[in-house]
Amino acid sequence: MQILFNEEPLQCRDALVLSELLTELGKLQPGSALAVNQTIIPRSQWGSLVLQDGDAILLFQAIAGG
Repeated sequence: MQILFNEEPLQCRDALVLSELLTELGKLQPGSALAVNQTIIPRSQWGSLVLQDGDAILLFQAIAGG
């Protein structure tokens, strides 16, 4: 299946769970935030969200400010 990861096309296997993808890409890091199809996904759901063909994933570092 094909997805977009940070606006770049990426080919991956079917039935891939979000946390598995992040682990495979070396992107499973503390302080990260993530949106799938423009919806923020809580970290507690990363291990159960199965990706679908055409999903658009945006991973970014959360930055605290004041």
